[in-house]
Amino acid sequence: MTERLSGWDQQRPEARGIPSDGLVKVYEEWGNGGYGIVLSGNTIVDPINLEAPGNAIIHEGLDKPEEREKQFRRLFKAGKGAAGKSLFVVQLSHGGRQVADALTKNPVSASDIPCPPTMGYNFAKPTPLDEAGIKKVVNDFAYAAQKSHEWGADGIQLHAAHGYLLAQFLSSTTNKRTDKYGGSLENRARIIYEIFEEIDRRISDPKFIKAIKINSVEFQEGGFQPEESAAVCKHLEQLGVDVIELSGGTYESLAFTHKRESTKAREGFFLQFAETIRQGVSKSTIWTTGGFRSAKAMADAVRQGVTDGVGIARPATQDFGLPSLIISGKLDGARKGLLPEHDFGITNVAAGTQIRQVANGIQPFDATNEEAVQKFKEEVGQFMEIAKKDGAEGVVKAGYPDLAGSAYQPISLL
Repeated sequence: MTERLSGWDQQRPEARGIPSDGLVKVYEEWGNGGYGIVLSGNTIVDPINLEAPGNAIIHEGLDKPEEREKQFRRLFKAGKGAAGKSLFVVQLSHGGRQVADALTKNPVSASDIPCPPTMGYNFAKPTPLDEAGIKKVVNDFAYAAQKSHEWGADGIQLHAAHGYLLAQFLSSTTNKRTDKYGGSLENRARIIYEIFEEIDRRISDPKFIKAIKINSVEFQEGGFQPEESAAVCKHLEQLGVDVIELSGGTYESLAFTHKRESTKAREGFFLQFAETIRQGVSKSTIWTTGGFRSAKAMADAVRQGVTDGVGIARPATQDFGLPSLIISGKLDGARKGLLPEHDFGITNVAAGTQIRQVANGIQPFDATNEEAVQKFKEEVGQFMEIAKKDGAEGVVKAGYPDLAGSAYQPISLL
């Protein structure tokens, strides 16, 4: 998920990334929604290499350290819910070559292979990180984990999927290095192993969750394969990683659609790969995210031992209290919206818009209602026109479209 509700300053990277009051409000709702674990959206470890403007950022030496700490503490507490029943885990990420050229003309990656234009974004040719640069990345992730622990989070998750920097090292399509960080699978995964080792050096708390989001497959020729993922996961278990979340795809080959009918029937996009990967893992728990909509499919996947847990993302922005609504019998799963689920671009913007509405104290627009969806599409069209004009003038803004609506109804009143 990407909320894009934290501080943004186009000219001053050091001023970026302080969580807003609206973002805290969003996580209050998810924290009270009945989730076992609430996982943050992309929290970036470097103020330059963002997933998008408006990302939350934890990095050493940024502006207003006291305010930054205060807002992150509020955010982490909010995500646990009023009763403190949910665990809050911070997803740590680095954009690598997938940082839009409007944000930086000098991205970094494992190698110098640029990301092709996609979803309206262009990307500059990246500079391969040298060993000093890799060491800095390792320390940036470890610092963000250390502060997450100090500020009250229950754990961290390294984002090593969806084509971001750590995934760029893992995949032979984007890692053409000939040093100790390239070539063999062990070498390509080395940066991830070193990050977890540095986190262990800094944090001795056995209750602090160490997790990773990793591709089970990339769905492109020569990309990261299930057998490679299984081998990496086995090594991560030996390093004491507690939770492995399986996902898939990159900006080049989006994976958020069902690739075959048998997968569609089971709902989970990556269940077929989870079955293979979990065979080599006995201590770490396996979680699968993507495609789950009905409570029955979620329960079946866990009951059959395919996965230990189920993650949901886009459906959580229509009904912020989805687990509570399912448990109470008010819903039997996520409500099916009218936007095409295979179109990640439009559904991602819809989710971001709904998040923004809650941040502004507005009820999320009903994606199952034709009139509401039409109004959303019109607003997106206007939003894109403004963004295009801004882009031509060199202006970069953060966030998603603003939609008006009725006052938000807290989950506690449902």
